[in-house]
Amino acid sequence: MARALQLARLGRYTTDPNPRVGSVVVQGGVIVGEGTHWIAGQAHAEIQALQAVTGDPRGATVYITLEPCSHHGRTPPCADALIAAGVARVVVAMQDPNPRVAGRGLERLRAAGIAVTVGVLEAEAQALNPGFLRRMQRGRPWVRVKLAASLDGRTAMASGESQWITGPSARRDVQHWRAQAGAILTGSGTVLADDPQLTVRRSPAELIADEGVDPSVYPELVAAAVRQPLRVVIDSQLRVPPAARVFDGGDVILMTCRERAASEAARALRARGGQVLDVPTAANGQVDLSAVLDWLGARGVNELHVEAGPGLAGALARHGLVDEWLLYLAPCLMGSGARPLLDWPLETMAERAQLEIFACDWVGDALRLRAFPRANADSVS
Repeated sequence: MARALQLARLGRYTTDPNPRVGSVVVQGGVIVGEGTHWIAGQAHAEIQALQAVTGDPRGATVYITLEPCSHHGRTPPCADALIAAGVARVVVAMQDPNPRVAGRGLERLRAAGIAVTVGVLEAEAQALNPGFLRRMQRGRPWVRVKLAASLDGRTAMASGESQWITGPSARRDVQHWRAQAGAILTGSGTVLADDPQLTVRRSPAELIADEGVDPSVYPELVAAAVRQPLRVVIDSQLRVPPAARVFDGGDVILMTCRERAASEAARALRARGGQVLDVPTAANGQVDLSAVLDWLGARGVNELHVEAGPGLAGALARHGLVDEWLLYLAPCLMGSGARPLLDWPLETMAERAQLEIFACDWVGDALRLRAFPRANADSVS
């Protein structure tokens, strides 16, 4: 199962919006077939693994990181393929949370006389697909907020200057997080201050090579094109100009308040290629962020990568909408006049937000921290 999880990780940059799944076929204690679900609409991992077996798979044990599907989607049911192959046993890391499957694949295997084991390395399998699980269970994506700050917690000078707090290694690392997301979210303030493109600039093969894996071993990975996540801009006042670089290189959605969706500014942005959507307005007159997450979940976004300033990041935090913090701390001090990490006024120690840091790594000269809000520390699934 550990090998199947390794194979599943190879699909992080290509298989969205489907889950990341790996599979191996074992006969006589030896792996005789391996498979990864590379791209949505193509053969699933267990089918790839069965096809890789040079001999007869009858009597084999198949390890899969996610319950095999039992319904006709863009591909036939994988449970039927396992039954037809005559395998003797199927070991599954976790049950599929998709209501269209949700145990039905396991039931079909057992009804065919195949021995089934569920729950092997389940926590690791869940951690590999937090967005898919969240969307299936709650209809929303997993929200990961990326921030870069100085050691004194500042994200920009008082003038708004922020390029660059971190070095090239950290910025290269961010490409990995963008590439595995279904959408990238930012605010109009960030677009006005930094004029970012928010695109993925490296291929799946290059990203995997960064992780120490030789991509030439996996032809499907070498052939895979760069998948650009949907770019989403929260712009309650429609301040983003049509000349902004965010409109270059892919789909852009601007979420604005209803009264501005039919304005002259909206028409100019649509002419530039942006899609302007009116969404419900919160009590403070700003875009309702919960409605944005619901819309993204309905569109099939599993992981939402947020690159925003203290305003939007703080609003997400205040409303309890952050599932994971991705924080790069640079070895510098920017002083008390610089802008804070979050726009989140807290007055007492009792109000402070508790985090659980679950990963701490050096990326170049920056310290990368990953943390869950304490309330979500046990809610990856």
